[in-house]
Amino acid sequence: MSKHIAMWSGPRNISTAMMRSFENRSDTCVVDEPFYGYYLAQTGLDHPMAAEVMADQANDWQTVASQMAADFDEPVCYQKMMTHHMLDDVDFHWCKDFTHCFLIRDPRYVINSYIKKMPTVNNDDIGIIKQHQLYKQISDISGQQIPIIDSKDVLLNPRGMLKALCQQLQIDFEENMLNWPKGRRDSDGVWASHWYHNVENSTGFAKFSEPDLQLNEQHLLLAEENMPYYHDLYSKRLQPVDD
Repeated sequence: MSKHIAMWSGPRNISTAMMRSFENRSDTCVVDEPFYGYYLAQTGLDHPMAAEVMADQANDWQTVASQMAADFDEPVCYQKMMTHHMLDDVDFHWCKDFTHCFLIRDPRYVINSYIKKMPTVNNDDIGIIKQHQLYKQISDISGQQIPIIDSKDVLLNPRGMLKALCQQLQIDFEENMLNWPKGRRDSDGVWASHWYHNVENSTGFAKFSEPDLQLNEQHLLLAEENMPYYHDLYSKRLQPVDD
């Protein structure tokens, strides 16, 4: 029986780099944003390549949940989950026995990156408030002490943070999680050509540098509104393991 790992993240948050890291393990397959088609079908949002996404994936959450809960050929199945894709009708008991983790990022950095790809941004788009809600909800359903990792911590100390995370997930750390071959993957979602340019050119986690924030007043107010939810999750975040 495969070990199902669900990594719950918002957009623009090294989530694809984390997926690359896990896919480069010797025992792991990955699934890229399996609920995206459902999310677009339900909301009708005008996202890049929306028609292609909905044609490529099941558009009802029950079918996707059954697919994700099925057994996989590899010992570990890492599932990259976007919190904003999970609408209010989803019942999370389907993933009660999954191993969960949450990936967070400063709202200012998320918004700054998001507006480079999309013309507008709001709370639903960045999913931080939803992420805070899901952390409580999934913790209650699963009964787990779910680890939280911050993207800045990962970029500052990839080995230490991945070691700490692997300990929490009860899997062995593998050195090849730190680097991966450049290029696109068959496992990437059909939307990769719009969103994944930086990751496709990467061979490992980028060194952290403070972003040059280009935020207007509306963006700053949005970041301020999300900050308490981020800070609450941040206060519970995992610390790196020393070598």
